[in-house]
Amino acid sequence: MPRECYVCGKKPVTGNSVSKRGQKPYITGKSKRRWLPNLQRVKIKIDGGNKHVRVCTNCLSSSKVQKAI
Repeated sequence: MPRECYVCGKKPVTGNSVSKRGQKPYITGKSKRRWLPNLQRVKIKIDGGNKHVRVCTNCLSSSKVQKAI
């Protein structure tokens, strides 16, 4: 199961972690890092049945998914 939202397709994003010092932006180092989406494993209704999928909390709170009981 990939680390991706079933509804909106949100997935990890890569970039640099930049460490700075002082008042001016004196950059002292950069390293690669990843920002992971906040995914939750929930049971939802799909085509008359139930299925466990990973959904981001943004889709859960905006009611884009109907949870199965």
